[in-house]
Amino acid sequence: MKIELVTTLKRQATKILAELHESKEPVLITEHGQPSAYLVDVDDYELMQNRIRILEGIARGETAVFENRTYSQSEAKEKMSKWLK
Repeated sequence: MKIELVTTLKRQATKILAELHESKEPVLITEHGQPSAYLVDVDDYELMQNRIRILEGIARGETAVFENRTYSQSEAKEKMSKWLK
């Protein structure tokens, strides 16, 4: 992963962004020697957000199974029938 100072980002934003789009490698931005932010490509960010949504759905499903909040296939069909028409 590439690491850049915030002052370098201020001075060379266009160059850093061009390198980011070419390499697709996130850039860690530091301030006063401490991590401050990550700079990531837009497509990569959107892909990560989609993956997070999928994982959150899986986690909700696992919680429902653990708490015994599940339906049989026939019960699910009956409950969803109003949306499947």
